[in-house]
Amino acid sequence: MPERPRSIQVIAKELRLDDLVANRTMSRDIAATLRDIARERRSFIVLAVPRLAGKSTVLRAILAERPSSSPVETVGEGDADIDELVKRSAAGYLVIPEITQSAAMPGYIWGSDVRRVFRTAKENVSLAATLHAEGPDDAFAQICKGCGVPDTDASKIAFAVALRSLGHWEQPTRRVVASVHEIGGVEGGRPKGRLIHRWDEGRDVFVSATNDAASGRAGRG
Repeated sequence: MPERPRSIQVIAKELRLDDLVANRTMSRDIAATLRDIARERRSFIVLAVPRLAGKSTVLRAILAERPSSSPVETVGEGDADIDELVKRSAAGYLVIPEITQSAAMPGYIWGSDVRRVFRTAKENVSLAATLHAEGPDDAFAQICKGCGVPDTDASKIAFAVALRSLGHWEQPTRRVVASVHEIGGVEGGRPKGRLIHRWDEGRDVFVSATNDAASGRAGRG
């Protein structure tokens, strides 16, 4: 198993969105959406079910597109507590390496720690996180019901990027962005999501929701 990098900032430029377009992880349209998310400093989550699906790689590639003046602070790095990290990440991003019940690595947090991050992150602090989830509904069930984050705080998340790993999970042959949803709020622990992009597995093409609607396939996938 590859060793987890010690710092997200050390490898922030390892792969960029254009690299992920070139290796067919995503389309140019998806990359453009993700680039806008970072440049506008919108909060987002990256999710997938298996390990090694590329969640951290995609998260770092998105963050690399943020304004150059925007700081990135990461939960679990150094000795700073969450309140101090929130202060340092003003006008930038505060990253949760993974929302999970397993404390296997620094920054893997659950429950009260997750609630504290979402509660203390003010309007000038954007959040970015990864988690193992089957889709946006599952992801927000973990955030809201599993960790107890109130709907108002969970609504800070504006986008959900879902990945798929093809082949055996330990040695995937390819990774793809399966869907991108814009989150328009959370009610009762459920996200009000709007599909923007998806991967059409049968045709092996990335489709924008507007194209789906034009061809009569809106809502599938």
